[in-house]
Amino acid sequence: MSVILVTGSYDHEIRFWEAWSGICSRTIPRASEAGQVNRLAISPDKRLLAAAIHKKAYIYEIAAPPNAGPIAIFEGHNGNITAVCFHSEGKWLVTGSEDGTIKIWDLRSNSHLHRNYDNEAPVNDVVVHPNQGELISCDQAGRIKQWDLSENICTHELTPGGDTPMRSISLASDGSCLVAGSVKGKCYVWKINDERSDLPRFQAVTMFQAHNKYLTRLLLSPDVKYLATCSADTTIKIWSISPNYEFKQEKTLQGHQRWVWDCAFSADSAYLVTASSDHTARLWDMSTGETVRQYNGHQKAAVCCALHDGAG
Repeated sequence: MSVILVTGSYDHEIRFWEAWSGICSRTIPRASEAGQVNRLAISPDKRLLAAAIHKKAYIYEIAAPPNAGPIAIFEGHNGNITAVCFHSEGKWLVTGSEDGTIKIWDLRSNSHLHRNYDNEAPVNDVVVHPNQGELISCDQAGRIKQWDLSENICTHELTPGGDTPMRSISLASDGSCLVAGSVKGKCYVWKINDERSDLPRFQAVTMFQAHNKYLTRLLLSPDVKYLATCSADTTIKIWSISPNYEFKQEKTLQGHQRWVWDCAFSADSAYLVTASSDHTARLWDMSTGETVRQYNGHQKAAVCCALHDGAG
C-alpha cells in the first residue's frame, strides 16, 4: 500500500480508504468496544496504526487481515486521549490526555509505560521534535511546553494568549519554527533557535487571526511552505509562509458542511486530507483548492484522519 489513508469517527469506526478511487478498503470493526475515535497516527515505517479511542491507545497492524483486532492496547490514562504520535524509529508512542498527563509507551513490550509527564492541565496536542529528543505540548490552560526526553523535565514554557486554551500545535519538519493555534482562532508563530546560540529557544515572530470561530487543528506542510488551519466555521484556510515568516492567506477550502476537525498533508505537500462533522473526509488539491475526492461511509462526525504516502 503506497498510500495509507485512514479516518476515525464518532460512529466508533476506523476506515481505510483507497485515496484515488474513494473506496473504503477496510473497516476495523469495534462493535463490542465503546468509545469514540479521537486521533490517529501512522508509524513512520507504515506498519502500525495508533488509534486514540476514549482513554486507551490501540495499536493495529496496517497490513493485517480486514477483521484483525489490535496487537496491543495501552491503558493508563484516566481521561480522553487527545493526542497520539510516533517517535521516528517507531519504538515509542506518545499520548496526551485530558487527564493532564503525557505518556510514552514502549511498543516493543506490550502495554509497557515507559515515561509519564504531569502537565497539570488537560493536554490538547503533542508533537515530537524532529531531533527526537524533545516533545512539545499545548494545553487547556493556554500553555505550550517543551519536554526534554533525556532529562525527564519541562525545559521551556510559553503562554502566548494568557489563559486562552491552546488547541493545536505544529512543528516544522526541519525544526525551524513552531505554530500554535488558540480556541479563539489566533495563530502564534515562533522561530526555533539552536539551544547553543545566545538567542532565546523560542523567538516570537508573528501572530495573526486565522478564523473568527473555534480553531480545531493546524498543520505545517512537510515542505514548510504552507500552514493549514481548520475551524468550526466549516472552512480550511491555507497560508503561505515567506522565508521571514510572513503568513499570507492563499486559499479558503470550502465544501464541508460542518466543523472541520483534522487535516493531513501528502508527503509532497501537494494534497491535503480533511475530516469533518458532516460525516465525510475530503482530499484537496493544494494548487487549485478544489476537492479531488470525497470519502463517504461514516455514520457520524469524522473527527480524525491520517495519511502516509511517503517512503516507508
